[in-house]
Formats: sequence, structure tokens, C-alpha cells
Amino acid sequence: MEFTLSPEILQMKSAVADFIAHEVEPKAAQIEEQDHVPEEILQQSRQLGLFGLSIPEEYGGLGLNMVDKCAIFEELGQTINGYTTILGAHNGIGSVGIVAFGNAEQKARYLPKMATGEWLGAFALTEPEAGSNAAALRSRAVKKGDRYILNGQKVFITNAPEAQVFTVMAVTDPTRGAKGITSFIVEPQFAGFRVGTVEKKMGLRGSHTAQIFFEDVEIPEENRLGPEGEGYVNALKILANGRSGLAARSLGSCQYLLRRSTQYALERHQFNKPIFDQQVIQHYLADMATEIETLRWMTYHVAWLVDQGANVIKEAAMLKLYGSEVYNRVADKAVQIHGGIGYIADYPIERFYRDARITRIYEGTSEIQKNIIAAQLRKDIEG
Repeated sequence: MEFTLSPEILQMKSAVADFIAHEVEPKAAQIEEQDHVPEEILQQSRQLGLFGLSIPEEYGGLGLNMVDKCAIFEELGQTINGYTTILGAHNGIGSVGIVAFGNAEQKARYLPKMATGEWLGAFALTEPEAGSNAAALRSRAVKKGDRYILNGQKVFITNAPEAQVFTVMAVTDPTRGAKGITSFIVEPQFAGFRVGTVEKKMGLRGSHTAQIFFEDVEIPEENRLGPEGEGYVNALKILANGRSGLAARSLGSCQYLLRRSTQYALERHQFNKPIFDQQVIQHYLADMATEIETLRWMTYHVAWLVDQGANVIKEAAMLKLYGSEVYNRVADKAVQIHGGIGYIADYPIERFYRDARITRIYEGTSEIQKNIIAAQLRKDIEG
């Protein structure tokens, strides 16, 4: 296994870290308060190439492999999670499906504008009655001539209010269960497409989530993404691919929390000495550091496997499970170390604590990851 980063990626990591420190973090409180990422931050993100991490160079992107992409996501995780969720969803589940399964015409139409950030990507799988049970979709796409007529509803769609490109899963053959699901590329200007109310969330301020509705939406046949009936398999591959990036962002957030907690423990005095000198605080920090280092190795190991073309369904599920649980445990200890200040909204610890909670739910709950892992263990034995 080789996790060594090239000089070019190390230089980009440094540029991203500098951008976060001098441009994003000073506006984090503003983003949190206004639930809006300033356009100048998004524009600078475009200039840094942060919307094209997953897109091949021939279409204007950076074409990073998964290890390199995780290195950048790790840096991005060390700032306000709402901002990084916009980039994470776009570079992950919002675009990798088109990169992996799109034909030449689809790639030529969508990827160049997605690479520059002119067009934002989104992924539409979850429905009111089909969240963890993704195979129970009710959105239906009926073939009529050279078009599909799509009706249905999706919920909890990240980037929905701003996205120009949606990868949508819908049923084309209800008699075949999961094998009757097909992927489509849908544009919001298609007649009958409607974005619902933007949800008010516990965290991830600046990242917008909404329902979307399809009312007799006509999708040209050329916008079908891959063959009919392969949408469910495509969705699983897209989600598995994206879990390394999500773990890397959680890793970055954990590092931020450990650094801030260590600094605070050294600066905060009680009983005439730094609270760092208290053994319980040292144990909290040691636990945090140990779990973070374990998460680092898991993240880059799974990313390396992805780059080798390996089947990582089990490993990606383990990573998603462990990464989200570690982030929540680290955030909880960070609040405890900071005491009352950790609970105050004027300080970033409280924000990270709220943002961490969604990682155990979106892109597959912790419980679903355990189901996937167990299913793969059974498959390993039974064949």
C-alpha cells in the first residue's frame, strides 16, 4: 500500500489549508448565522479547482485518484461542515455516477461545467418511504417513445436548491424489484421538476437540503445513465465510492477538534494549573488521538483499495460506520473538555458537535452499514 502524496498534491493541500485559514474560517460564524456561503468563497473554491476533484482532466477537472482526493477532503473537513458538504456532495455522489457510468455524450455535456463549478451536482435516491430501504423506491419512470415520463418525490437532497445536474434513481420495471431501478440525469429546467421548501436542519448551515418533485417530467432517452435495471447497483457503487471522501472530511474535523481541545486544555487553568495536567483530560485527548489515527489509516487504506479497482462494499461500510462514530465521540469529548464554552454558540466546538450528528445518518445510517458488513461476511462464507 502506498499513501505517499505527490509534490503537486502536497502543494494543493497547503493552498487549501491557507484558503481555509484566511478566507473560510473568518466567515464561519457569518455562514452559520445566515445559512449561506458567500459567493466570493464559492468563486475562490472554483479557482482552486475544488469543484473538479473527481472529474477527469479531459473534461476540465483535476482527475484526482481517491487517495489524493481524500487528502484534499481532509483539509476541507477542518472548517465549517456546511461549506464542505456542498463540495463533498458535488465531488462525490453528485458527479461520480456520470464519471463512472456516463457515455461520451453525457460526459461532454455535463462534466466540463461541473468541473468549473458553474453547474452543481446532486444525487436523488432517498424517498419518504425509501430511505434505508433504497430498493423500495416509488418514483416511476415510464418509457414512451424516445422519452421517459418521471413521476415521484425525493427527500433530503443535498444541494437541491442550487444544483443544475441531478443523478436520479427511479423504477422502470416494478416487477423486478431492485433490478427494475434505473439511473437518469435530470436537469431542473425540465418541465414538471420542482424543488420544495429548504429544510431547517440541526447543523450543516450553509448547505441546503430540500425535497424535489417530479410531475410528468419528460426525460430524453439519452439522459438515461447506463442500461435499464442497473440503477440500484449504480447507486450502491456511487455511495461506496463516496464514503472514503466523507470519512476523510470527518477525519479533518476530528483533527480540528483535537487541536482546539489540546490548546484549550493547556491554556485553561483551574486550581492554579492547566486542566491539561488533570489525568482525565489527558485520557480524553489520548482516546481522541488514538481513534483519529486509526481512522486515518482506515480512510487511506479504503481509498487505496478504490484506486486499485477493488470491490470495497464491506470496507467502505466499515469506514463509514467507524468514521462517523469516531467523529461523534471526538466531538462529544471536545465539548466536555471545553466545558460551558463548548456549549456556547459563539465558539466553533458547539457547531462541530451539531454537524457531527448527521454523519451517522446520511449516505447510509450506522445501522445500515452494520447490515451491509454482516451481509458481506455471510457472503464470504456461503459464496
